Amino acid sequence: MSQYWSPAVRELTPYVPGEQPRERVIKLNTNENPYPPAPGVSTALRDYSTDHLRLYPDPTSRALRETLAATYGVNVEETFVGNGSDEVLAFAFQAFFCHGAPLDVPSITYSFYPVYANLYGVTLRKHPLNAKWEVDMDALASVTESSGVIFANPNAPTGHAHSLEAIETLLKRVTDRVVLIDEAYVDFGAESAVELVGRYPNLLVTGTFSKSRSLAGLRLGYAIGSQELIEGLQRVKDSFNSYPVDSLASLVGIEALKDKQHFDACRNNVITTRERTRQRLEQSGFEVLPSKANFILAQHPKFAGAQLFAGLRERGILVRHFNTDMLNNFLRITIGTDDEMDSLVEALEAICR
Repeated sequence: MSQYWSPAVRELTPYVPGEQPRERVIKLNTNENPYPPAPGVSTALRDYSTDHLRLYPDPTSRALRETLAATYGVNVEETFVGNGSDEVLAFAFQAFFCHGAPLDVPSITYSFYPVYANLYGVTLRKHPLNAKWEVDMDALASVTESSGVIFANPNAPTGHAHSLEAIETLLKRVTDRVVLIDEAYVDFGAESAVELVGRYPNLLVTGTFSKSRSLAGLRLGYAIGSQELIEGLQRVKDSFNSYPVDSLASLVGIEALKDKQHFDACRNNVITTRERTRQRLEQSGFEVLPSKANFILAQHPKFAGAQLFAGLRERGILVRHFNTDMLNNFLRITIGTDDEMDSLVEALEAICR
């Protein structure tokens, strides 16, 4: 450790993203979309004038937020955008959860939440998943002296998604603190809670352009919530970086939102391939958790997750293996193209033989 680091930096345990290989492999480890962005994105990139680069972007990202508001049927004042949903989540931790009371989270969820909690001095109160590997909504709603609630829906890396009815039941019980629902994967078969924002001023929904919009390389995310919550995010943003989203990202984001036909086609393809892959893996003896995301979590009763992970890597196929007590035997597998998933299943069958 460096002598120049502050004590807080010495205590940090940074988030470790999935491997980004340089060699040519089948890459099913980082939940990227296997299909390209909307055609309008290419047009926007081609027509973009580099003269814009000498000017600062709109600090409010008004045009992008107007398109986002129209897409989700909310007021523009109820929208917020940032450099990827991870940045939006970081702002939310600072704006809403630094109260001194614990933040309630599922024990298995997006692994960036503990990183932010450590960075901002927030204590996490972890609630085990239920016997079906589902987020325990009753447990999240039953606590007192809490700074808030945060969970992913669909959950990562398990893939289960709660219904809109279940989420509203939670919101009726938790009224005195922010409930943040991370909807990074919602477009692959789950129900979005955005329509509840108008009725529950403590609800904040975050999302990303990285998954269903195929823009992981751009870094663009958003939040939708009451004007009160959005103002809190803006206060943090303007105290940190008043120009977070560049003009090119805004332009590309607008084009991605406008093309609903392409959006629907891509996500439907992913859903179809996911279910086809699940069936094939189950026929090969794997247990696959039900998923509403663009990934599946699978294990084999006779082979360790680390063994399968290593065997796939030797065959040029990358998946995600979490070396934790609860998930050690599982592989999280991103849904790729049909050809990529066929190669995955055939490789796993060969390893198991």
